[in-house]
Amino acid sequence: MTKNHFTLFGLSPAFNIDVATLEKNYRVLQSASHPDRFVSATPAEKLQSMQLSTLANEAYQVLKKPSSRAKYILAQQGIDATQETNTSMPVEFLMQQMEWREALDDFKTEKNIASLENLETEMQQEAQSLTNELTTLIDDKNDLVAATETTRKLIFIDKVCIDINKAIELLEN
Repeated sequence: MTKNHFTLFGLSPAFNIDVATLEKNYRVLQSASHPDRFVSATPAEKLQSMQLSTLANEAYQVLKKPSSRAKYILAQQGIDATQETNTSMPVEFLMQQMEWREALDDFKTEKNIASLENLETEMQQEAQSLTNELTTLIDDKNDLVAATETTRKLIFIDKVCIDINKAIELLEN
């Protein structure tokens, strides 16, 4: 079985991927390894099918999301973007993190769903900007040091967006 998530889906190993091709090839792999196709197969064939299905699920989850895709690409180069020793961030971004977190806390306290949604929109726009930056840093410049910092920023934004969605869900119920 292939060890590289990109080759599993017939994609070039790059940050900027064709997500439609990823999704199409994921469905093909899932269909090819579906248990119904292996009802009369040998135990070894059933095991191989299950392993392929598991690998396809894992690889798809990694590649479909820009932050995890960047993290994976960096890991393929021996860089752990989330390693504890890899914590340097520009002061401006640290200040922005604090502002976003404070806004999230304030809007939760105020039970202000509209402001939470606006904050999420702002963060999604920042995430898109960072995603575009990662395309340049990884695919065009191969600047893995800068890509690591940008990946860490994107991971942070993803976490805050999850917290925003949890807050909205909690307030709506």
